[in-house]
Amino acid sequence: GGRGRRIAALSAAAVVLVAAVATGTVLLGKDDDPAPPDAAPGSPTVAASATEEPGPSPGKSEEADPGRLTDQLNGISLPIPDGWTESDRALGSGATMYTDVTYDCPGGGSPLCRHGQVTSVTADLSGATGGAATARSVAEKDIGKAADAAYDEDALGNRTHGGITSHSVVKAQNVAVAGRAGYLVRWKVVTGAGPGGYVQSLVFPSTAGTGALVVVRFAFDAGPDGPDLAEMDRITAGIRAIGGDATSGGVGSSIGPD
Repeated sequence: GGRGRRIAALSAAAVVLVAAVATGTVLLGKDDDPAPPDAAPGSPTVAASATEEPGPSPGKSEEADPGRLTDQLNGISLPIPDGWTESDRALGSGATMYTDVTYDCPGGGSPLCRHGQVTSVTADLSGATGGAATARSVAEKDIGKAADAAYDEDALGNRTHGGITSHSVVKAQNVAVAGRAGYLVRWKVVTGAGPGGYVQSLVFPSTAGTGALVVVRFAFDAGPDGPDLAEMDRITAGIRAIGGDATSGGVGSSIGPD
């Protein structure tokens, strides 16, 4: 009888021990289980806005005057004449505007010739020799390149105006541009096809404080469909430093030698 009571007591103790172990396991398991993702406290949420406005394009000013062509790199803006538009493609290191209307090039090869184009770039002085480059020396060297680019042969090797057969100098003089002493050279070019045109290289120091020289190239078709030649002078006189006042010299202004 006594042994039976001891066996019963041991059995009862074993049952209690097993139950305790099982209960502890369940409790520990609940503590170790990670919280569901949606119940995690303090989780930051980052959402991209579908209406976020893009930043300004390189070379463009957020407050750019729609009536002016802005060249951020060289620190200048130019007036856009009526019937002209700003190019939406970057050509080189500056800015470009041209006449709205396109026409079939007289020498063939493209239906996208324009009667007028103006482009500003930073002067390439990599080949300069014989001392420091001046506005005059750069303009005199650049004018031939400007003529070839506009009326001789394009980037694809097409002679859209039949090539240049001859040229003559129309102007070569000092000029004040945005308060800086510059120089311009203007040629009239005769082409193998079409009426030919006028090209001009205008060079002056940058207003951006870099000390670099800026080249503004003009190309106007001759003949009744080309822009008024006086527009070259008006654009030159209207060049301004970005953020500056309206004080500018212009063609024929009295300035000292460059």
